[in-house]
Amino acid sequence: MQAFYIDRPGDGGQRFCIYYPAQGGRARGQILHLHPFAEELNKTRRMSALQARAFAAAGFDVLQIDLLGCGDSSGDFGDASWQAWIDDGLAGIEWLRLQADPSTPLCLWGLRAGSLLAVELARRLSEPADLLLMQAPASGKVLLQQFLRLKLAAGLMDGDNKGLMTALRQSLAAGETVEIAGYRLSGALAQGLEAATMLPPTWCDGAPRLAWLELSGQLGAELTPVASQTLARWQQAGYRIDARCVLGPAFWQTSEIEIAPQLIEAATAMLGQSLPQPTATPP
Repeated sequence: MQAFYIDRPGDGGQRFCIYYPAQGGRARGQILHLHPFAEELNKTRRMSALQARAFAAAGFDVLQIDLLGCGDSSGDFGDASWQAWIDDGLAGIEWLRLQADPSTPLCLWGLRAGSLLAVELARRLSEPADLLLMQAPASGKVLLQQFLRLKLAAGLMDGDNKGLMTALRQSLAAGETVEIAGYRLSGALAQGLEAATMLPPTWCDGAPRLAWLELSGQLGAELTPVASQTLARWQQAGYRIDARCVLGPAFWQTSEIEIAPQLIEAATAMLGQSLPQPTATPP
């Protein structure tokens, strides 16, 4: 494991990164991890680290990057915008691609809101990239609505809920910053997140893969209807789909830090399918 910073001249800051090089020789693939939104990042740190180590043990290079205003990167959450996060993701990809042969397959691994960012990055690449999306939201609009409701819940406790949601949206639409659950949310970030969709990128060549994973507290549960509709659109766009629902806790929102071993096993197996085994580096 290597911890370091990527300089971002655009804002004069740095982005904290953790790199897990592939074990056992030449990398069979490269993975960029895109983390969840706000407090969900803190809840998922351990799971993301365990998953990254599992990928590295399976022969993948893995890069985790803290986006602007998040984790150990420079800036405040209130400084972030959706475009800045896109630029951070592209910078992460650029750094990662320099670590291996350009022909090495690339996968964008998004967790929760990171799934929306992964899809947006895939649209901007000059070549197809595989995607691994974990517990992806239906859209950025849905995720933003859920986050704003945290403020609404506080308003209800204070007995002041009338028109609160409308006032929040008006402030964000005007480009103002509002505070929700200890996080300063800028209008630029809110507007970009709300516009983010799960619509598939389109490619003329190649057949990228989409690995889709959901968690359920019930053994044998099926994918949600919304997920099935989303995956149908991706399949029509030419993506090879591997979708599973596995048993495990909603670790991104539990009060205590939890892990989902079956999710780690499933994700590692899904990315390992149809890829060449890593070749040992000559002495």
